[in-house]
Amino acid sequence: MTEETQGKWEGKATAELKGPTADQVWPFFEDFCNLQKWLPGVDTCYQVEGEPGQPGLVRYCSSSTISSDRSHEETQVKWVKEKLVMIDRIERCLSYEILENNVGFKSYVATIKVLPVNDGCKIEWSYVADPIEGWPVEDFNSYISSSLQFMGQKMEQAALSG
Repeated sequence: MTEETQGKWEGKATAELKGPTADQVWPFFEDFCNLQKWLPGVDTCYQVEGEPGQPGLVRYCSSSTISSDRSHEETQVKWVKEKLVMIDRIERCLSYEILENNVGFKSYVATIKVLPVNDGCKIEWSYVADPIEGWPVEDFNSYISSSLQFMGQKMEQAALSG
C-alpha cells in the first residue's frame, strides 16, 4: 500500500511468519549491522560508527552487480549509509534513515515492527521517502514488499531451526 502526500512517498509492507514468535524474530532486526544475512542482494553490511543497539549507530551496506557487454565486464557497487534513529526493545520496533547513498535517495526513513499474532508473528516495514528519480513508486513499493517476503522466509527458517 502506497500513497503520495505532499510529494512524499509513504508505504507499508507486511509479512506473516508461521511458527516463530515475535521474541524469536526481533533479535534479527535488533542486530542492525547484519542485513546481508537477510536482505537479498546485500553483499556487505557493517558498523561505521556508534554503539551497537543504540540510536546513532551507522551501518554501511552495499551490493555489487556485474554488467557486461561484448568487450568488457564492469562491476557496479550500490551503497547506502543508514543511521539507527530509534530502537524500542519492548515494543520490538526500530527506525532508521538513509544518510548517504549512490542509489538516488534524497530522503528515506523506515520503521520496522515485529508484532505477535496467534500462530507466529508479523513484520511491518513502513517508510516515508522523497520520490526517487527513475524509480516509479509502484516499483519501489514492490521492491520493499518482495524484499520483506524474502527476509521473512529466511528469518522463519532461522528461528525454527535455531
